[in-house]
Amino acid sequence: MTILPLPAFQDNYIWIIEDKDSAHVWAVDPGSAKVVKQYCQKHQKTLVGILITHHHYDHTGGVAELKQQTYCRVYGPAHLTELVTHPVIEGDHIEIFTENFRVIATPGHTLDHLCYFSAQETPILFSGDTLFKGGCGRIMEGTPAQMLKAMEKISSLPDNTLIYCTHEYTLANYRFALSLDPKNKILLESNTISQDKRSHNEPTIPTELSLEKKTNPFLRTHNKTIKMYASQQLKEDPTEDSVAAFSQVRRAKDSFS
Repeated sequence: MTILPLPAFQDNYIWIIEDKDSAHVWAVDPGSAKVVKQYCQKHQKTLVGILITHHHYDHTGGVAELKQQTYCRVYGPAHLTELVTHPVIEGDHIEIFTENFRVIATPGHTLDHLCYFSAQETPILFSGDTLFKGGCGRIMEGTPAQMLKAMEKISSLPDNTLIYCTHEYTLANYRFALSLDPKNKILLESNTISQDKRSHNEPTIPTELSLEKKTNPFLRTHNKTIKMYASQQLKEDPTEDSVAAFSQVRRAKDSFS
């Protein structure tokens, strides 16, 4: 199985899933039908399946056209009745080529957000807008408690899981992460590597969960240094409550410039 990024809009990635023995492909969060169709035409591939992580238009805008033209299967949140042919919920499984993907519900960014996890030799997670390299999605519909639970679900996956998120936000995320953890050598090194990749117009993702556990402030809101700097940025007192601490880090990111 090969996973390829198709850049779309300003900073989105549409992920294409291929298999070397097949002319079929799957797409994850195709916000643009044009981008996917151009890829399939160029490489003589046929789209047979789509995964949707959540309802935002930059993740779903191309689904209707692709579905109409290819008759592909579409897996995603059940309420997207006009787009989804196979509604899925927490614990459901989807076969993609020879691999099995488990659905993980991660409300927070949106209430309908889903991630897709495959426990293959090198595990894979399509994380949508839940977890980014160095960051997490804004809490637009859910609650800090829900988003923290989503972070805990992802943290429980194998450390060598490759995280495929859908936005190139890494450098902005790292600027904030370094404001909370300025002496983190692993974060500083990853920031340098990511800057070099972007200077050559290369994606900074996927990222590995083990790296995120060492550098991503939203997986480390229990850390005293991170809690201290976040509360200082907000001009609030630090807290020992886990949900309140997560909320402080998220609100500090929302107001960070």
